[in-house]
Amino acid sequence: MADLLNPSELEIALDLGNLDLTSRDEMINELTNRDGIILDIVNGHIRENLEDELVQEALKTGVDLRHYSQEIEKELAAVEAASITDYIGESKKIAQLHKEMKQCDSILEQMEQMLGTFQQDLGSISTEIQTLQEKSLEMSVKLGNRKELKTKLSTFLDSIVVSPKLVETIVNTAVTEPPFMDALHELDQKLQFAEAEQHTLASNDVSDVLDKLKTKAVIKIRLYILEKVQEYKKPMSNYQVLQETLLKFKYYYEFLVTHSPSTAAEIKLEYVDTVSKVYFSYFKTYQSRLIRLEFEEVPTKADVMGAEDESRRSIQLSMFSSSKSIRSRSTVFTLGNRDELINNQLEWPVIIPVHSADKKFPYEAIFRSVQFSLIDNVCAEYGFLVHFFKVRGEKAQLLFTNVMERTLSLLIKSVESYMEKCYDCIGIMLCAHITMHYHELMKKRGFGALVGFHNQLLQILWPRFTFVLSQNIHSIRETDPGRLTELDTRPHFITRRFGEFYSAIHTLNDKFPNDQTVRSMSLLQVEVENVVLRMAAEFRERQDQLVFLINNYDLMLSVMQCRSTDTNKEVLSIQELLNKRINEYVDEVLLPHFGGMISFVKDNEKILESAGPGSPKIKVNEGYINQLVRGFNQDHKKSIDSINSDVMRRFTNFNNGTVILQSALTKMIQYYSRFHKILSQPPFKTLPCRMDMINVHHVMVEVKKYKNQF
Repeated sequence: MADLLNPSELEIALDLGNLDLTSRDEMINELTNRDGIILDIVNGHIRENLEDELVQEALKTGVDLRHYSQEIEKELAAVEAASITDYIGESKKIAQLHKEMKQCDSILEQMEQMLGTFQQDLGSISTEIQTLQEKSLEMSVKLGNRKELKTKLSTFLDSIVVSPKLVETIVNTAVTEPPFMDALHELDQKLQFAEAEQHTLASNDVSDVLDKLKTKAVIKIRLYILEKVQEYKKPMSNYQVLQETLLKFKYYYEFLVTHSPSTAAEIKLEYVDTVSKVYFSYFKTYQSRLIRLEFEEVPTKADVMGAEDESRRSIQLSMFSSSKSIRSRSTVFTLGNRDELINNQLEWPVIIPVHSADKKFPYEAIFRSVQFSLIDNVCAEYGFLVHFFKVRGEKAQLLFTNVMERTLSLLIKSVESYMEKCYDCIGIMLCAHITMHYHELMKKRGFGALVGFHNQLLQILWPRFTFVLSQNIHSIRETDPGRLTELDTRPHFITRRFGEFYSAIHTLNDKFPNDQTVRSMSLLQVEVENVVLRMAAEFRERQDQLVFLINNYDLMLSVMQCRSTDTNKEVLSIQELLNKRINEYVDEVLLPHFGGMISFVKDNEKILESAGPGSPKIKVNEGYINQLVRGFNQDHKKSIDSINSDVMRRFTNFNNGTVILQSALTKMIQYYSRFHKILSQPPFKTLPCRMDMINVHHVMVEVKKYKNQF
């Protein structure tokens, strides 16, 4: 291949750079002369070569490594010569490749120069853009500042400049017109703005105009509100309509508070003074007119539970007597339908004297009407004070007190004055319950301004109720049965009054239980029971005494239970007394007819129980026993008829009489059955008279037929 190329071409072809053709031994010698680190690396390679599979195989076969190494070197030299020959054969292509690479380098160099130029141009453009951005930001800030200045200046001018329209509206427009209200709002804003910017020249320029407009507005508002307040004094004026009108212009007072506090204080003082007098006059007149509609006959101190009615007195009061009382005291202790006032009529319309001139009312109805009218007016007034004068909490309560204090004091004094001479227990209790109901109503409405007033009323009503009740208790305690007229076995008027009074008080007390009332009623019941016993002692006959007691206990019980089915200790006490007296009376009514048989049964039952049948202590009187048997056989039907007529005659309550009669007949059968049982035991069972005795079952059948008649 060297023959085909001339020296110059060969030089070009062999321009292969600095090819390292040193032998392996020279490289090893060179490496061995290096520092210990490279020797370590070589040692590592040697160890790796020793671990080679071919080396391991050669070592195992016992080949001489030097000979083997020489063979390997020969092979490497052959391979190296072959690769050089291949390289020389491809030298043209390599030279062509080298030429093309130089051309590429030239092109890339031109591109590099061009890109360098572009980079310089881009750098200058970036600098220009940055400069423009800075200028743009500066211009944006300036524009924003100018806009802000424009806005503030515009707002300032709008807030400070007084337009001719504003002046015209404030000066010439009526305060009731909507434009005046709008202008007043605008004026308020300008006044507040001018005060806040009083350090500016513009504010000083318009301050005089604004002050004049403020003065004009204050004068017009003051005159208008005072005129409306004066309308309260007109007869038949509707206060709530006036309040609604003023509330439409409540901003006027707010304007005065801000810009003319002295005028606002003057208006508040005038309103309080005027309205206070108006309410005082109204309630004074209203109450005085209502009190004329009260029933003419009202209870007095003589109308107590222990006093007799005029119709019961045998001696009429002298024409010169100063004592007066209602014609029938029974109405003093009867509730009737008076409790409808607190059950259904609490929020009925108030009584209008002009429309009710021909009607009469109990005091509690008048009391309710006054209190309900007060509540309506007070709620409306308190709401007006809160919204118009812009007060809350203690300030609102203080202002309300200033307005209503005289009126509330008037009502307290009038109730106190009336109660000093009132002896109507039920009416007083109704007034107390009306007060408590209205107190609860105010709590539901979230209105607490009348709490003190209601407490004052209750402090007047409850002590008076307790006093009048104690007067009735005292009258019962001091009752002398010997001085009572027309005392017979029928129910006494005191027991009827007590039953009705107990029923009334118990019914009312269920609404708002009061422990003091319960204790007082228990004491009254004890006194009534005692006086009934004292009156019963006036009768000579025991049967009359028992009939009187039974009739009175039965009346009290029936009246006490007429309004309520609840069983309490007072009712149980009366029921126990009634049952006890009925049992006593049954024994008394049986004795005249079956006394011998009853005595025989009681005596012999004791002996048989202690000594036993056949005891020698038992004495057999055959003749007496025969008499008892014959007497019962012959007379028991007549005796039953007699007992029936006696019971029906003596007891006013048919149902009670029927119960007593049935109890008597039942007890008679029980005694006769016990009589049978005694005679069936020794030594009586051998008596011949036993054969003549009527069978107990037959007697029971006869009695049952008799009972069925009722």
